[in-house]
Amino acid sequence: MEHHNELQRTIDNLVSPRKGLLAADESHPTIAKRFAAIDLEPTEENRRAYRSLLLTTPGINEFISGVILFEETVGQLNSAGDPLVHVLETQGIVPGVKVDKGKGPLPNAPGDMITHGLDGLEDRLDRYREQGIRFAKWREVYPISDQNPTSLGLEANAEVLARYAAACQQAGIVPIVEPEVLRDGTHDMGRCEAVHEAVLESVFRALRRHGVTLEHMLLKPAMITPGEGHDASATPEEVAEATLRLLTRCVPAAVPGVNFLSGGQTPVEATRNLNALNVGAGNVPWRLSFSYGRALQEPVLNAWKGRELNAEVAQQAFLLRAGLNSAACEGAYSSVMEA
Repeated sequence: MEHHNELQRTIDNLVSPRKGLLAADESHPTIAKRFAAIDLEPTEENRRAYRSLLLTTPGINEFISGVILFEETVGQLNSAGDPLVHVLETQGIVPGVKVDKGKGPLPNAPGDMITHGLDGLEDRLDRYREQGIRFAKWREVYPISDQNPTSLGLEANAEVLARYAAACQQAGIVPIVEPEVLRDGTHDMGRCEAVHEAVLESVFRALRRHGVTLEHMLLKPAMITPGEGHDASATPEEVAEATLRLLTRCVPAAVPGVNFLSGGQTPVEATRNLNALNVGAGNVPWRLSFSYGRALQEPVLNAWKGRELNAEVAQQAFLLRAGLNSAACEGAYSSVMEA
């Protein structure tokens, strides 16, 4: 296979022990909401300053193996005039980028969504590769209701994920496949697990159909939890048990890593649940790690507040949260480490 060695090198770097991914790929509307919580205008300069703060945190390469960037960030510079992609490379951190163009309703499947962006993807991947990008991410979302996801929703979303992944590998870029089952709703854990199983079965069927090399991709799923509106919560041990059962049923051993999304969990919840997964994992064939956005960044934003004088304490908050999730990757996290 063309690019085999390059793809393998990228995978080896991304699945390094005790390391995970930072998802810093928020769209303009999403980062505007994050900035609104700290009364900061979502200007291009503020977005650049914030993401530069994250990527230049000293010592972060001890815990972070790769960063998923928003397309805007790929072309931006830090305050010293260095490209942010180069800033990551000099730390041994693999630069990645989100390549989807956002979601919209799926026709003839009320309640289901589909993600756009396949048109022109090959050209964009070639351009990103020239800029130093070595992996990509594409997110499909699956709402849970009594009717959703429909069979059409399952198959259509899986087809898009597989076409994206195949295009990435053809360009020498490792694809992260993200089929996110949303937490919105009142469903229980059993319903969440059943939907996840249907989603992953359809996704891996499509990946095989399109000839995607499973050894050169990463999976980014949600954990099995009750819906946010459900009247009962789940312990980390319950989340781990259900999630590991799902992975064992649905994820081929050839996939080298599963990097969970935080999916609305608080920073502490996301770390505790990841830790429980690794405590209970035994001899699973995949490296279980994180690809967190808000669960890594929320304490950073609260410390930074858009002020340069807060930069150092904000970076310390980022380093602490990343280190806690690094410990969780080995099942070595303890709540006393939060202090």
